[in-house]
Amino acid sequence: MKNPLGQFYHWEKNTPDLVFLRQPINGEWKDYTFAAAGQEIRKIASGLKAMNLPPQSKIALLSKNCAHWIMADLAIWMAGHITVPLYPVITAASIRQILEHSGSSAIFVGKLDDYPAQASGIPDHVTKISFPHYGISEGVTWDNLLKSNQALQGEPLRDLNDLASITYTSGTTGVPKGVMMTFESLSFSVSLALAEIDRVRPLPQHLRLFSYLPLSHVAERMVIGLLGIYKGGSISFAETLETFGKNLADAQPQLFFGVPRIWAKFQEKILEKMPQKKLDRLLSIPLIGSLVSKKIRTALGLSKSIINLSGAAPIPPDMLRWFGKLGVEIREVYGMTENCAVSHINLKKVKIGTVGQPWPGIETRISQEGEIQTRHKGTMQGYYKEPGLTADMFTEDGFLKTGDQGAVDSEGFLTITGRIKDLFKTDKGKYVAPGPIEMRLLKNTDIEQVCVVGMGIPQPIILTVLSAAGKAKSKEEITRSITTLVDEINPLLEHHERLYKAVIMKDAWTVENNLMTPTLKVKRNEVEKIHLPKYPTWYGMPGFVLWE
Repeated sequence: MKNPLGQFYHWEKNTPDLVFLRQPINGEWKDYTFAAAGQEIRKIASGLKAMNLPPQSKIALLSKNCAHWIMADLAIWMAGHITVPLYPVITAASIRQILEHSGSSAIFVGKLDDYPAQASGIPDHVTKISFPHYGISEGVTWDNLLKSNQALQGEPLRDLNDLASITYTSGTTGVPKGVMMTFESLSFSVSLALAEIDRVRPLPQHLRLFSYLPLSHVAERMVIGLLGIYKGGSISFAETLETFGKNLADAQPQLFFGVPRIWAKFQEKILEKMPQKKLDRLLSIPLIGSLVSKKIRTALGLSKSIINLSGAAPIPPDMLRWFGKLGVEIREVYGMTENCAVSHINLKKVKIGTVGQPWPGIETRISQEGEIQTRHKGTMQGYYKEPGLTADMFTEDGFLKTGDQGAVDSEGFLTITGRIKDLFKTDKGKYVAPGPIEMRLLKNTDIEQVCVVGMGIPQPIILTVLSAAGKAKSKEEITRSITTLVDEINPLLEHHERLYKAVIMKDAWTVENNLMTPTLKVKRNEVEKIHLPKYPTWYGMPGFVLWE
């Protein structure tokens, strides 16, 4: 089994002049070859060793995606320590909670939107190491470590049983829990995924990748960060939200990973420039249609992409078909932090509406309660310092309880039917699974976010945030749009599931206001905390579509 550090040493030795990392700074790309990145990584690793920390100390990483994130991660491992990645938008209170729980001795701080608001979360005893270029010069600076340390020599490796990372995750609910991943967990998972993708859709050596979803999340770290290291790839980054489109178009990655919200944003931008009727008309003309779709793919930055993946949350089937007409085939994947994001994928065979078949060698099953359970070598060792919570996550025979409900068809394709904890009971005493209903609602491009709720009222209602396209329409148009959609959906539902009202939210649900996870999934419990007392009032108001 190939060790991540060993893979980096391979490319550093055999392809030293190839570009490994591409960081835009003030509109200009700064390239780091494997040799140049290796020198910086080795000097930072020497600096960490000079701190005389105990072996396998925890070192945190607080930054948005950038070249220095990848280099810091490798330097932590090279120095014999454990990475504790933090989401770049978490609050000072959450930073302190995680640093204290993990016992982190040091923290890298880098590319952040509001570091002054987060700084108080770092205890005084934790050594700060600040990245260059991003306006933070606290504690020990990266540049000073480069100047004052010699590059670490040799090719120090880590035992596969060593702990590589503690990734804190709360998902859509609960207090953050530290998912413990060994080097074997990471190596097994990335090697398996890469081998299977290469078998079905061969990827070039030194493929181009684009990193923008949080590297602190297991999916981006595996699919972009580690896959890039294993493939000797070139990883480009976005400079800002405003330059995202240009940076992606410049990079033209050969593998692209997105979440449903990103794909929805792409769709929205395309339709802003070319309304659906015009797009349909142009695509129906053979030669013109191929030219139009190619131009759109190039403008998106996906003209060279060999495979496009979508994960972290369900993507509406209609969206997959819409992009397919543009020549952008999106393959849905399914996994979670606790199983290193490796469970199911639509790859060689594709069935839209499912999350695919299991990766080769992955054991999966559905429990009597309908819960999806998985078992493989990439599964976490457990939650750090939480033996009770760890025990609750596993069956007696070692299967991970995902908390997701699902069904498997005769060909082994898995359909997610909801979250066990998302089930709610109306005051009629009937249980409702909101997930499948929400997927049907998201086919409407006027809707960006949606949450089907109904505790304490007779029938479920919809809480929804409008998309940019929806916000541009009048209340009458939105009322007509949503009413028409619900009139189509309700006859397909059981009577107790039928939707009674739709409430348009005043404010968006965002990561910053704690109503979305960093991977852009709605935090149902947080939304409900705010709005649950209002359900009976909304339920009794006249009209079907209401405005908060």
